[in-house]
Amino acid sequence: MPEASALSASETASASPTDAAKRRIFAMLDVDGDGVISRAEYLARVDRVAAALGRDAHHPVVATARAAHEAVYEDMDADRDGRVSFEEYRIWAGHDAFERSCRPALGSLFDIADFDADGRLSEDEFSRLRVAAGNAGADVGAAFAALDTDRDGLVDRDAYLAGIRAFVTTGASAMAAAYGSAQRPAAEPPGRPRYRTRHDR
Repeated sequence: MPEASALSASETASASPTDAAKRRIFAMLDVDGDGVISRAEYLARVDRVAAALGRDAHHPVVATARAAHEAVYEDMDADRDGRVSFEEYRIWAGHDAFERSCRPALGSLFDIADFDADGRLSEDEFSRLRVAAGNAGADVGAAFAALDTDRDGLVDRDAYLAGIRAFVTTGASAMAAAYGSAQRPAAEPPGRPRYRTRHDR
């Protein structure tokens, strides 16, 4: 029987802020909802983000992201069985794991979206990145607004990564809104126009 990947109302109320945050992230990564994160499931997020942003699958920045995600999976799959349970993820996720392997992987996804490599994303780029990664569109908009503290319509790389780190390690941050609900990424309908980015303008 698959392990439960969602907390009941009573469990949510009694969970620590960090465990509740980890549960929300885990639910996003457990795309098929079977209670574990498989290697294929985890690595597929790189290809989803690349496709959503219009990056060539063979671009060096995409290859870098794949390698970084491979390293994360190796790090968090404690028993090396190719299946990461919530308990494995809960024990693993934290300050050390973030700095050791998550920061490079999450930064690599940001870089896929950052076409002009200026270390900043527009709201369109940010939204496409986060929805492809598994967040719901409405939640992503709230996260962008919280991160864009100077209201210049851009979010920089350091603030983005700091927001995710704070959510994982404290349960509260500007990025918390992005994890309000998990959404399974869907393939783009044929003929759907690609969002414009600052690179296109």
